[in-house]
Amino acid sequence: MAAARELKISRTTQTSSVCPYCAVGCSVVIHTLGDKARNVQPTVVHIEGDPDSPINRGTLCSKGISLKEFVVNERRLTKPLYRAPGSAEWKAISWDEAIDKAARRIKDTRDRTFQEKDGQGRTVNRTASIAMIGGCTDTNEINYLLSKFRFGLGIISYENQSRL
Repeated sequence: MAAARELKISRTTQTSSVCPYCAVGCSVVIHTLGDKARNVQPTVVHIEGDPDSPINRGTLCSKGISLKEFVVNERRLTKPLYRAPGSAEWKAISWDEAIDKAARRIKDTRDRTFQEKDGQGRTVNRTASIAMIGGCTDTNEINYLLSKFRFGLGIISYENQSRL
């Protein structure tokens, strides 16, 4: 008789969380391997639906079931990349530099294209030259802040992929 295999989750730390995708609020259990020592980097080894959840009762949709691949992926970008105009090469830059570049471009575009009044003289305070897209992993709190940011700048073009 073959020896029984140990389950991959048998020595893991279990953490309850909520799937970030569509705002239904499905509960997930994240299984992490590695202790809390400073020299150990914990690794997510498995994510599953929480069977005790009254919302999803342990099931996950096709987006939720792929959550581990979203978290643990060797191709996932972990730092900003920048490609200068006309260049074919991407280079890693700091977060401070990336935020400064984005802020400068947003400000310059808004200043150049801001429309205070429409053709009939009505106050509109908008720019049609900047668009925003929301992601399916954005939380309600992030979407709230993004909407305040968008309305504050006068951005009228907005789309999100939560219904996909």
